Order: sequence, then structure tokens, then C-alpha cells
Amino acid sequence: MRLVIATCSVVYEGRLAARLPPATRLLLVKADGSVSVHADDRAYKPLNWMSPPCTVEFGDDRWIVRNRKGETLTIEISEIHAEIAHDLGPEPGLEKDGVELEIQALLAGNPGTIEEGLTLISRERETGIGPVDLLCHGADGTFVAVEIKRRGEIDGVEQLTRYLELLRQDPRLHPLRGILAAQKVTPQARSLAQTRGIGWVEVDYDALRGLEPSIPTLF
Repeated sequence: MRLVIATCSVVYEGRLAARLPPATRLLLVKADGSVSVHADDRAYKPLNWMSPPCTVEFGDDRWIVRNRKGETLTIEISEIHAEIAHDLGPEPGLEKDGVELEIQALLAGNPGTIEEGLTLISRERETGIGPVDLLCHGADGTFVAVEIKRRGEIDGVEQLTRYLELLRQDPRLHPLRGILAAQKVTPQARSLAQTRGIGWVEVDYDALRGLEPSIPTLF
């Protein structure tokens, strides 16, 4: 992990063109090769970024980041105010509580509860930044990555988005789509999932345990 606080301007060229004028910002370079540009607001969301896999040319006053699609992120640095680099080591990922683990086991045993015709390929499929809960095969011939939460919120959608980006690098997993499964999915998470092309489903924990019949609705 490399953190650089610098006065810089940023130009993105790809599907569209965008420019950030000179200002003091945080530049974040991760071990996976990703580069993101942050302001001192907007919570966790960067102003601009380049997801892996990508390459970076580091110069004294210019960084050029390129991805496989031919998009570029050019960072012009006029002054560096602070810099730190540290190896964070392996990331064990989020630990699920007992209910989430049990829901995962129940859904793995009956993936058709998530979506009719869904069949399980594997549990805890590694992505490089953590495992996605279930990797399945859909009745429509697609591969389906399922992330399971007790409560489906924006963070869950973001997490599944990152997993999908990395899983899609495997040519054997095409086409691939994602589903967020939770006991409750918030309206904000539903909206974000829709914009990301991710499905969501609410599951009834008691029904999964055979205590009460219920059919979740997938959108």
C-alpha cells in the first residue's frame, strides 16, 4: 500500500474525457495495481480510479495508469507533501457472523431458493481480495456469483461489484452476473444494484430452516 498526499491534476481518457484541476489530494496505490484519487470528503468514494489489472508508469512529476481497455489516468504532480508505503500483508476478508454462515450453508444446499434453476458450483470461491460466498450456474447458462448478508446495504453491493470485476478476468466464467442475497435489502442497495446490473433477493431465514414457507422475490 502506498499513500501519497500531493498537489496534482488528473486527466482521464477512455469512454469519456474528464479532468480534475490542480488541488491537494490523496493518491492511493494498492498491491493489486489499482490507483485511486481521493478528496477530503465523499466518504470512501474516490474522485477517480483505475481498477486492476492495470499498469502504472511512475515518474517524478507524472503517473500514467493504463488498463487493458486502453483507458488512461494521467496524474500530473506539482508537489508531494507526504508519502508512506507499507505492506499490509494478506487480507483474511470479512468474517461472517453465525447467522450469515448458516444462511450461506442453507442456500448452498438449496440454491434454487435464490433463483429457480440455480445450481451450486462451489462455496467460498476465491477472487484475490476475498471469497465470494457462492458460485453457481444459472438455468439461462450464465455463471452467477452470490454474496450473502444478513442485511443487504450499499457496502454489500460494492463488495460484490469488486468480486465480479475480478472473477470476470477468468475466461471460463463468461457470462457472469451477480446476486446479493440478504434477509433485508435496503432501498439504497436496491438502487445501486440496479445501476450495476446486479440482482438482489430477500430470503426468509425461518423458511430456510423449514419453520415457515416463504418465496423470495428476485429483481
